[in-house]
Amino acid sequence: MTRSLESRSELREEGAGRPRRVLVVDDSEVIRRLIAVNLELEGFEVYLAEDGQECLDVVDKVAPDVVTLDVVMPRLDGFATAARLRSGATTRGLPIVMVSACAQESDLARGRELGVEAYLTKPFDPADLVRVVRGAVGLGVQGRE
Repeated sequence: MTRSLESRSELREEGAGRPRRVLVVDDSEVIRRLIAVNLELEGFEVYLAEDGQECLDVVDKVAPDVVTLDVVMPRLDGFATAARLRSGATTRGLPIVMVSACAQESDLARGRELGVEAYLTKPFDPADLVRVVRGAVGLGVQGRE
């Protein structure tokens, strides 16, 4: 079940058996839900943010294992958000997966420059999304480290 961002005060603990957390950042509610449902079916704990600014506001409270970022969003786009995450002391090593309709070579190159782990283009195959997110958090196909 997708957790609301309001009920996250107890999320800082690190349990060995806890599900991996994903912060899904996209301005489209439909895309957020699509990503969330596919990851939840694979056992991930999913949190949602509507744009890059909200991502930065909650990332330390959510303590995700990976962030998925759209590129085109209001207030703060995905590239600027990724750059800010990379410059933060607690988030510089946080795996980032870009999920965007922006698929020009310059977009892919910008993602590489920012050190994102993967770049999926919309529309995406849900199986590819799961495979890429698992890889970004160091999980194999069966969900084992």
